[in-house]
Amino acid sequence: MEKAKITKVRKDGYGKITDIMLDDGNSYPIEDAIRMTQENRIEGVNVSKAKNGAEYLRSDPDGTTDNNLDNLPSF
Repeated sequence: MEKAKITKVRKDGYGKITDIMLDDGNSYPIEDAIRMTQENRIEGVNVSKAKNGAEYLRSDPDGTTDNNLDNLPSF
């Protein structure tokens, strides 16, 4: 099965990513995207843990910032 890729993000008023859109046009809440990443269904990102224990998505390191989640277009 081919893995999906995150192409756009939606942020709240504080700049926190709340939803993502995949290359197939479907959008998901960030919690679902974290679960899908853990299930190896989304490529280019990994799940990290903050100091407070909360899980969040991070772009895989590749030497460029263009594809970092914060730099993706909004929807």
